[in-house]
Amino acid sequence: MNRYICIHGHFYQPPRENPWLEEVELQDSAFPYHDWNQRITAECYAPNAASRILDGQGKLIDIVNNYSKISFNFGPTLLSWMERHTPAVHRTIIDADRASRENFSGHGSALAQVYNHIIMPLANSRDKRTQVVWGIRDFEYRFGRKPEGMWLAETAVDLETLDVLTEQGIRFTILAPRQAGRTRAPGKRWKAVGDRIDPRQPYVCNLPSGRSISLFFYDGPISQDIAFNNLLASGERFAGRLAGAFTDAMGQNQLVHIATDGETYGHHHRYGDMALAYCIRHIETNDLAKITVYGEYLEKFPPTHEVEVLENSSWSCAHGVERWREDCGCNSGREGWSQAWRGPLRRALDWLRDNLATVYERELSPFIEDPWKARDDYINVILDRSEDNVKSFLGYNGVRDLPREQETKVLRLLEMQRHAMLMYTSCGWFFDEVSGIEATQVLQYAARAIQLCEKASGASFESGFVERLQAAPGNVPEFATGAQVYEKLVRPAMVDLLRVGAHYAVSSLFKEYEETATVYSYTVGRERYERREAGRQKLAMGRAHLRSNITGDERAISFAVLHLGDHNLIGGVRSFAGEEAFAQMTGEVGDAFEKVDLPEIIRLMDKHFDTHNYSLWHLFKDEQRYVFDRITQSALEEIEGSFRRIYDHHYPIMQVMRELRIPLPKALATPAEYTINANLRRLLESPEPDLEQLQAIVEEIRKWNFEGEKTSIGFVASQKVDALMERLAREPEDLALLKIIERMLRILSAPALELDLMRAQHLHFQIARRHFLVMQGRAEGGDPGAAEWVEHFDSLGTYLQVRSA
Repeated sequence: MNRYICIHGHFYQPPRENPWLEEVELQDSAFPYHDWNQRITAECYAPNAASRILDGQGKLIDIVNNYSKISFNFGPTLLSWMERHTPAVHRTIIDADRASRENFSGHGSALAQVYNHIIMPLANSRDKRTQVVWGIRDFEYRFGRKPEGMWLAETAVDLETLDVLTEQGIRFTILAPRQAGRTRAPGKRWKAVGDRIDPRQPYVCNLPSGRSISLFFYDGPISQDIAFNNLLASGERFAGRLAGAFTDAMGQNQLVHIATDGETYGHHHRYGDMALAYCIRHIETNDLAKITVYGEYLEKFPPTHEVEVLENSSWSCAHGVERWREDCGCNSGREGWSQAWRGPLRRALDWLRDNLATVYERELSPFIEDPWKARDDYINVILDRSEDNVKSFLGYNGVRDLPREQETKVLRLLEMQRHAMLMYTSCGWFFDEVSGIEATQVLQYAARAIQLCEKASGASFESGFVERLQAAPGNVPEFATGAQVYEKLVRPAMVDLLRVGAHYAVSSLFKEYEETATVYSYTVGRERYERREAGRQKLAMGRAHLRSNITGDERAISFAVLHLGDHNLIGGVRSFAGEEAFAQMTGEVGDAFEKVDLPEIIRLMDKHFDTHNYSLWHLFKDEQRYVFDRITQSALEEIEGSFRRIYDHHYPIMQVMRELRIPLPKALATPAEYTINANLRRLLESPEPDLEQLQAIVEEIRKWNFEGEKTSIGFVASQKVDALMERLAREPEDLALLKIIERMLRILSAPALELDLMRAQHLHFQIARRHFLVMQGRAEGGDPGAAEWVEHFDSLGTYLQVRSA
């Protein structure tokens, strides 16, 4: 067969971690999920690891791992988040690459990616090198092999970038068709091609250094139709479109290949993962072509034609790479908005980067012979921050037996450089407004780099940086310039060890901590602690030792926090000033609390903590939400009680109005709907849901035709079904449990809840593979229990849309 098809998915999310906490905080826009990484994992990354293939009746007949059949790259910063938060999905992606090597002659599906998605042609030479080195090292750490290819952010390219790739052993990369300049066949003249380049073969690009790299230019029209023109509505049509791109040239080896954002398959297009899975199945079963990956194809059919690239070009900006440095006209569609802020933002960051580089070299040189080689090596610490590994890294770079303070200085400087690269993450410029979350995120990375620089060297570049941001005009009156974005959104979010201590002290009133606790990227060792209560009032006092798990910064603190009830809270945190001062503070504040002398407590807070006063507003976002949920719980219970009384008292008249087809007044409909939804949620969250009650509640929903909280209750219901199915997977012959799940799904199928049954379907499919034929054989042999199991398992499959056998 001389027809080959390769489908590439670029799976990537920008790093969303709070730069001081190293974790993604709560993002309400991702509801019902905690944050967008979690939501997109549920909608795309996890489904592609276990994608469903349906028969003609819409029933599940197979589950496949798409990653093992396509070419793909994952952003290293995204994989780092997945390794911590969704380890099963992370493991499945790694396993898929291992399986793909058996499918593709020893060549894996996975490609590496430049580390944090910076626009390479706009980076300086040092940053280009580090981005490639870090991307390769992260890949080797996860996939256990060297990468053959590397994805460039936005496919943005210049010759120097290609040369860095080849220098580091990368054999190929993927570009958009419009990034080709000229091509020539062996012995022929150069021919200008533009976006008319033939994408069905690889090309070699000879570089000024004397090295060369292979380039694949993906099929632009098909890729566009997948992303924007609903080609994923049908897996069979998708396959037909790919197969239709071959020519009739006899004996000629041809590669039809496409490249899109991986999130296209499930996040941007719901069920896109299933279209992809069906497409691949259709191609293979109908022998339309051989599925391949770039490494395998390159080994079989090395390039014969030469190509010259158009430098400073990309796949998502018609103007080259201007979208990431000027107001070129490319935007997300906000009519009338200007992107004139892009240039000043990049120039401000370039100014900061260059100043930080000077400090880095000057301050690190006394400890490390080659600071820039050490930065390249620092990826080994990012991947494993254990104390032994940090010591190994320092020793490898010639740093041994330093006092703790100097060791911390070295780590601060290296972290400063990490954030100096994170601040160039491409999403910061891609969208329309300088106060958007993406641009704000890169400014936060800049602020963290500035803070680390000042702590490590005493040099401060904040005022100069903010002054340059004045030239970045915003489109929102509240944020007229980038400087205002920094002052209003970035500076208030900055964290130091006292702020971490305040978070610990305040949250300790509402949750229990172990003596040694992890608070995001910090370790808090509690040395003294007492909590007193008097009615609604609570007082916490103590001392603790704080340590950054990233840089090793340390601080001993003392604190006192008073909760007056509701959202009223005052607290003080300061550096520990000795046992005598601590005893005086706890004694005076404790005596005033016992006397319920609030004015005196407030005076004492000012006396002992000066300006270091904190409140609920200083909690980090997740704990802030947790505390406010606790505070508002009694109010919500009171509201629910009132609504429940209205619903119960007026139920007879509501019933009559329903029978007479009279619409319910909002004053009656709202309490009724709220009460019924509360009943349903509470029942679904109980360990062992009462199915009779569930049936009654669902009938009430149907009777009154309430919309209900479809998204949130559907989310809770789906989690309950998943949990029960996981129990069944562990105890597959538990007939009573099987009946409970079957009946629950039968009941829940009545209201139009937004159920996500992907996980439940997957588990049913696995149980069927392992146990169905065994149980069916026992049933045919006369076992009545097995016969009943088969009957109910088949019935459950009907509700889950899974074919049992």
